[in-house]
Amino acid sequence: MTEEKANKAPTIIDIAREAGVSKSAVSRALLGQGRISEEVRSRILDAAQRLGYVKNAMAQGLVAQRTHTLGVLVRDAVRPFYGQLHAALQGRAIEGGYRVVTATGVRDFALAEERRALQTLLSLRVEGLVVCSGLLPARDIAPFVERVPTVVAGRPEPHPEINSVYCDEEDGAGQLVDHLVSLGHRRVAVLLVPEGLSLTQHARTAAMVSGLRERGVDTVVTELDDGPEAAAEAVPALLEDRGITAIMCPQDDAMVGVLERLRRAGVRVPDDISVTGFDGIGPLTTPLLGLTTLRQPLDEIGRRAIDLLLELRADRSMPTRHIPLRGAVVAGTTTAAPPPVPIRR
Repeated sequence: MTEEKANKAPTIIDIAREAGVSKSAVSRALLGQGRISEEVRSRILDAAQRLGYVKNAMAQGLVAQRTHTLGVLVRDAVRPFYGQLHAALQGRAIEGGYRVVTATGVRDFALAEERRALQTLLSLRVEGLVVCSGLLPARDIAPFVERVPTVVAGRPEPHPEINSVYCDEEDGAGQLVDHLVSLGHRRVAVLLVPEGLSLTQHARTAAMVSGLRERGVDTVVTELDDGPEAAAEAVPALLEDRGITAIMCPQDDAMVGVLERLRRAGVRVPDDISVTGFDGIGPLTTPLLGLTTLRQPLDEIGRRAIDLLLELRADRSMPTRHIPLRGAVVAGTTTAAPPPVPIRR
């Protein structure tokens, strides 16, 4: 046997030869269709297993015009936010009888790469798309909506033609603001993420700023030009303002960086200053750390996104839906009433 033949994937013709039956009998047995005796079916399946035959789902989909496959774009496979959301999406899809094909990036996944990833998923004849990206703009998603049912999961998407399921960022920011105000904080710093770096984190931090100002709280805004990773670098300048009693971070990873920088500066949390985060997922939710944060309902977002996608697949005439889901404040040990007089720094 030549190396080429040894490496060639077995076909139904090979199975028919191995089992001593016709090619049509093999097709009926593998598809579970048509009349065939159990003895012949068993012989065919045993032969297929011995030869290492794998069904070509794509070829079957071309015949049936169905692939029972959904495509999911995940911006950052490293971040727990996307990991948990992806797990929820996949679990719900499997419950509905669908496979999931995923295109993922890591950290600096460029927008051009995200667009190409969507094109690749479409080339696999997926029956629906779920886009999980805090950066890919609506104008880059809209063209795909015309070709296949599409849902954006995990971020607010106001586009009139793009369906979305997400945590209500403004409501979540408002809950955190109310928590700080109820504790008595009257001068609060917000680490603002620019829209060009993250649509979701910009929305929530902008809502923090507006929420504080609407409640009459003095608000100090520091824009993170390099994204949430630069949050810790903003701490020294904030500590020069002795009136600031709380810092609101765009997400929990950034919050941990801020906490570490405060510790190194000898500032006690929450005795000297309070700190809040956003997301409430993964190992950072442990009571050992006690982060005060906004927990996003990622499992529910994933389930609802798949349910909506399958509804769209069944009825393409459905009106566009935007489904906001409410998060919940986790009041940990990083917030407390402000000190009566500045005692830090």
